[in-house]
Amino acid sequence: MSVKHIQLDEYLGQAFDRIPVAMVVVNQQGVITRLNRLAESTFGYTSEELLGQPVEVLVPERYRHAHPGYRRGFQSEATARPMGAGRDLSGLRKDGSEFPVEIGINPVDTGEGPMILSVILDLSERKQNEKRIHDALQEKELLLEEVHHRVKNNLQVIHSLLDLQALKIKDPDLVAMLRDSQNRIRSMSMIHQTLYQSHDFAQVDFQQFLGELMPNLMDSYGMVTGHVAMVIEANQVKLPINEAIPCGLIVNELVSNALKHGFPSGQCGTVRVLMRQDDNHHIELAISNDGLGIPEHQNLERSGSLGLQLVQLLTRQLHGRLDVQRSGPTCFTLRFPLERKT
Repeated sequence: MSVKHIQLDEYLGQAFDRIPVAMVVVNQQGVITRLNRLAESTFGYTSEELLGQPVEVLVPERYRHAHPGYRRGFQSEATARPMGAGRDLSGLRKDGSEFPVEIGINPVDTGEGPMILSVILDLSERKQNEKRIHDALQEKELLLEEVHHRVKNNLQVIHSLLDLQALKIKDPDLVAMLRDSQNRIRSMSMIHQTLYQSHDFAQVDFQQFLGELMPNLMDSYGMVTGHVAMVIEANQVKLPINEAIPCGLIVNELVSNALKHGFPSGQCGTVRVLMRQDDNHHIELAISNDGLGIPEHQNLERSGSLGLQLVQLLTRQLHGRLDVQRSGPTCFTLRFPLERKT
């Protein structure tokens, strides 16, 4: 703001001392001609100590050599603006301590000649609050990292206990049921492992998750290893954990079913997992295989398979829709809305 041809005292008036920000007036030679009470308390000086002093006395020693050049540059522009845009500025108190500041500089054309009015904000409290928030966020991230790490470890312990239990069971059907349960537990464990490794505790990188899950499922159903190829296209889709876990379990169930039932007697083929996000914040997940199709007479809604029941339950949990193509290739397509951040 520029004020022309008025006396300095008239311009500043009695309000000068009452304004709740530090204000310092400097002449063309860089000499302090006036300051208000808050400027006195901010810098720790009395008016008598600063009047007639170069303004550089309020600037840390390491910046003083450059300050006159900045001041002359401003005088040539003569437009109000923030000082030191893009730089961290510091003020120097009488006791030698430094503090962060934000400065607005304004040209003032008075009867006493051109002056510069500086409005100075002490950012010490703001910086302290920012540091407290930053430290709190770091503590939260460390806590979340530890939570995901422990959840992953606990799930791995359960997986190992089921492994030990399977060694004592002779019935192959029961062993197969335990193996399916292990795969479900491992899928959830991998979600937490992916979060732990990525340090992004809000979003699961599904490309990374699938890249680790699929080889493990292949190993679990070793009878098809070498006969079935895996294709993964997740296009860097990231899901919130509340959606990633049910989505990961759906992938686990449908890929497991494909490996168990789609490729009997060493039949070769391919299992594809494709995932994409459209512009309307919807996720589309398609899991297909070119093995044996699903018989027309099989009622998927009333199937006795726990895996398919889980898929239907998880689809409802995601508020999604599941479409099934029984053959040529067999394909399950899940579409659900992506949770939006508020």
